Amino acid sequence: MTPADFDFLRKFLKDRSGLDLSAEKRYLIESRLLPLARRLNLAGIPELVQKVRSGAEPLASDVVEAMTTNETFFFRDKLPFDHLREELIPKLLQARASRKSLRIWCAACSTGQEPYSIAMVLKEMGEQLAGWRTEIIATDLSRAVLEKSRSGLFSQFEVQRGLPIQLLVKYFRQSGEIWQLNPEIRAMVQFRQLNLLQDFSHLGKFDIVFCRNVLIYFDQDTKISIFNRISKLLESDGYLALGAAETVVGLTDTFKPHTTRRGIYLQNLERSPSIVPSISNQLALATA
Repeated sequence: MTPADFDFLRKFLKDRSGLDLSAEKRYLIESRLLPLARRLNLAGIPELVQKVRSGAEPLASDVVEAMTTNETFFFRDKLPFDHLREELIPKLLQARASRKSLRIWCAACSTGQEPYSIAMVLKEMGEQLAGWRTEIIATDLSRAVLEKSRSGLFSQFEVQRGLPIQLLVKYFRQSGEIWQLNPEIRAMVQFRQLNLLQDFSHLGKFDIVFCRNVLIYFDQDTKISIFNRISKLLESDGYLALGAAETVVGLTDTFKPHTTRRGIYLQNLERSPSIVPSISNQLALATA
């Protein structure tokens, strides 16, 4: 792969997916795109780049999907789901008692383990949510992972990562080495394809947003833009959950950390308007 090919791919991936690859990540491009080139009977990455440059859209999407990190597992990091069950949902049950509805967005949902974990938490709360309407919207850039998510099919390895045995027995049916999530839990989640770099205001308002382990791959300006746009979709008393290696601190004052629940952030209703980027700047960042 020539330096020109590498520079093209870096810019292409940043423009299409927000993925911000440093110069030392050349090995990552080679390890993920060489198998794609071989699958297409191409000699190597230069030939792949040439086809992408020529405007082959299906191939361009394949390149983005090959480079997207889809590492996930059930109840990943455990703590956010404890927070969800112990504080977030109980507080929202009080605050939403008059309307009896909750909306949760799981951004960058990958192969579905995170939104299905959320669904199982809600299901396990049983009577507390009786008579309530709950919506879980799960989005991802990749068509392939969304298709897998919708199927609710997981390997033995996948269900052994983070999923408590009692929930496996209760909500899954085994067929050889494959486990099928039951229709009731699958029906609780709506999967949609979405690029976080693009406008997502059409999703509507949410009470909780899980946006975990995806922003670490974006540059600072893109992170700020996404935080500001999430803020517009999140109810004033709603909650934002980030990954263990992610934070809003030093990036934006749109959100502030929860005082006792690590990884959970609240709308900062006392922020100074002068610090918040202008709408024109936000749009520029969102479309950069």
